[in-house]
Amino acid sequence: EIVICSMEMKVIKENSLKITPAQFAALEVICDALIPSFEVDEDKYGYWKRKASDLNVAEGILQIIPALPIEKQEDFKDLLSLLNSSSLGLSWLGPMKKVVDLNPEQRERLLKSWSESSVPMLRNGFNTLKKMTAFLYYGQAADGWENPNWKSIGFDGPVKIKRPTKTKIKPLVFRENDSLACDVVVVGSGAGGGVVAAELAGRGLEVIIVEKGSFVPEEKMNMEEVNMMGQLYDRKSAMTNQDGSMSVLAGSCVGGGTTVNWSASFRTPDYILEEWSRDHGNAHFEDKTYKKGFDFIEKRLGIHEDIKHNYQNDVIFRGAEALKYHSDSIPQNVKNLKRSSEAVWKAQGFTGLGDATGSKQGTMRTFLDDAVKQGAKIIADAEVEKVVVIRGEAKGIIAWQEDKNTGKKNRLVISADKVVVCGGAIHTPAILERSGLEHPHIGHHLYLHPVNAVSALYKEKVNPWYGPAMTAVSDEYARLDGNFGYKIETPPAHPGFLASASPWLSGRQFKEDMLGAAHLSTLLVLTRDKHGGKVTLNKENRPLVHYRLNKYDRNHLLHGLKECVKIHAAAGAESIRILHNEMEVFDPKNMDLEKFLSVISRKSWSPNRFTLYSAHQMGTCRMGGNAREYPLLPTGETREVRNLFVADASAFPKCSGVNPMLSVQALAYYISQNI
Repeated sequence: EIVICSMEMKVIKENSLKITPAQFAALEVICDALIPSFEVDEDKYGYWKRKASDLNVAEGILQIIPALPIEKQEDFKDLLSLLNSSSLGLSWLGPMKKVVDLNPEQRERLLKSWSESSVPMLRNGFNTLKKMTAFLYYGQAADGWENPNWKSIGFDGPVKIKRPTKTKIKPLVFRENDSLACDVVVVGSGAGGGVVAAELAGRGLEVIIVEKGSFVPEEKMNMEEVNMMGQLYDRKSAMTNQDGSMSVLAGSCVGGGTTVNWSASFRTPDYILEEWSRDHGNAHFEDKTYKKGFDFIEKRLGIHEDIKHNYQNDVIFRGAEALKYHSDSIPQNVKNLKRSSEAVWKAQGFTGLGDATGSKQGTMRTFLDDAVKQGAKIIADAEVEKVVVIRGEAKGIIAWQEDKNTGKKNRLVISADKVVVCGGAIHTPAILERSGLEHPHIGHHLYLHPVNAVSALYKEKVNPWYGPAMTAVSDEYARLDGNFGYKIETPPAHPGFLASASPWLSGRQFKEDMLGAAHLSTLLVLTRDKHGGKVTLNKENRPLVHYRLNKYDRNHLLHGLKECVKIHAAAGAESIRILHNEMEVFDPKNMDLEKFLSVISRKSWSPNRFTLYSAHQMGTCRMGGNAREYPLLPTGETREVRNLFVADASAFPKCSGVNPMLSVQALAYYISQNI
């Protein structure tokens, strides 16, 4: 009896979105309305005269959209159809004209109206267009071509460094309908998959690792923002939840999230481990042997706190000290942060685009390398369709590998005695459902650590793109209510990402604000969300993210934003801004702090009125003692299928409350001992 689910993926080849010439004209015009041309007396580098179409932004957007689910592609086409219709005037109470027939002032009023609209679809449309246009306009570059906006905003571009030695990892390429056999197939090569593969290969088992993303060797990680985010992130870094209100950043490459994260290396806090044990029936989380797994992981990664902080991280220390708040260094998995050269130190700000220095100890440098040395094989660009289940037992996987030369998708079958799925909290439940598993909680309890931020201008140059990425934290309110609250951290911010997150009130204001980018410091609020979302399958049987910020978690987020304002003010910021469609700016020298904080409370924080991000996805295939509520046994094995294990953040009973890399790796180490 062979049980192979009928929910097969449609094999899709991504390319440029097909639209009509009229739709393209509408897209180009609206991009130019977001970033228009102005005539000014002094324009040394042509910054003010340059508009979005001068950098082919519309064409770039059409290269990104096909990476999104088919539903999102259809929504985008509907948006272009609206812009190309005379009924557009109904959406902003303007003249009944197509966008191409409006004058520049009318187009700007249209965009402003959409950004503040009571209609969620219009706010989503505005944010979609603004984020992609700004990201491409300020972020794109290419070998031999430097973005012409960088000189004006004070960005000197990627750091010129000596490239690292080549890795021993050489992914395999297969022909159509090739088949393989092994003892264990591991799906995913990130924090979970890397550890499991190394442990099992080290015990003499024949291991094959299957990775959906591409293999990008460190020597080819060129620090070019749009290029690298397109290659290393899921859906070319454009993934969102279904209503478009949250950008969901997830690594999709060999090494997974460990290749693109910001090096923060926290242990799971003891109070979280106690919660996972007490409330979810997982006694192992309080066992001394489980905690020894952290010792093993930290030793292999060389975790340390010997850090020379950059200006932006130092803002947390200065502000927290003035307010008498908690602050501390974040342990790092990066070698020689204090003793490295100036160029290597600066380049650590680019680790979210892959580490071109070879200093960060992600799985490519550690556990995958260990696994390969023990004989494991890696297959990249191969999306797993399903686990093959025979008489209630996992017997391998079916995947599709893309041929990079032809773009053709070749079917690949791997037979195995055991299967370990480490595809992350978004893709793991999709794989299990496509494989026929029916536990009602698969895909539910999705936690995303929702993030918003507060930016501030400083008199000194901050250069938020250079130096170790995320090295300071304040836990002052990590337990604001029981085990729930937030951390205050700081992200590296490169021109494209910075622009996509910045508020847009008008084309002139937006360009003016970006001129201060080199003096901008950003503090983020990392919220431990109590209320989760879910992952479902679309009509192509690919995952969709459903998540809406609950009022309880939103209150914690707003509390954190206010504290970020206080920290910036205490650290000496000259002006402070909240990232909201109706941006507010605080002048610490001439305005009342409490009045400004009350303004934050009074604003509407409904979806798509402000910038929301997630870089951590957890839950959806939780482990626990109650068979009705937890798809996984406390060992990591699925309750429905024997010899099918899950060893990634989807197995978390609840979110970790900290940047989850070490939490995933310690859990994967524990689960590997049960296989």
